[in-house]
Amino acid sequence: MLVPPVATTAMSTIQLTDDDVGKTVVTSTGDEVGIVSGYRYGTAYVDPDPGLKTTVMTTLGWDDIDDDDGYPLQADTVDTITEDQIRLSSGV
Repeated sequence: MLVPPVATTAMSTIQLTDDDVGKTVVTSTGDEVGIVSGYRYGTAYVDPDPGLKTTVMTTLGWDDIDDDDGYPLQADTVDTITEDQIRLSSGV
């Protein structure tokens, strides 16, 4: 009896770095959220698009933060990182 191979994927961990500064942050559907404006102590910060909907900000926990440097971007909300873009997970 032939048994087909089972595909396994190791859980990948998204790591944001200072190389991500300047990248556009988009939702899972491609709507622009903002741009990574800074990186400090292991945290990337996003300067939101002025047209950003309140619901997205609330979902990301940004509704009551007053930070001139941007809003912290949690790695667990990121689906993929490309050369010029950070795409958020579909649950965000």
